[in-house]
Amino acid sequence: MTQPTSSSRSTNIIIRVTPEQRDLIDQAALLNNKTRADFILEAATRAAQDSVLDQVLFPVPVEQFEAFQRLQESSPEQDKRLSALMARTSRWGK
Repeated sequence: MTQPTSSSRSTNIIIRVTPEQRDLIDQAALLNNKTRADFILEAATRAAQDSVLDQVLFPVPVEQFEAFQRLQESSPEQDKRLSALMARTSRWGK
């Protein structure tokens, strides 16, 4: 995603930070050869995109979704070793 140029930006976001936070941001901006404002804007935009993408639903064809539901609702195959393990008394349960 491209960032708008500074001439097309028209809204301000004002935040208060501690001197330590400002110094850390300035250090990171310098290391990335960016201005403080550009560094903050890119970091905040990236975090916002990640947050939104974590919440986005994605389309699934009906057939695949129904197959997924059938798998969820079906009983798992019996595993004799797992059944034997679950039947044993645990050491801490004695």
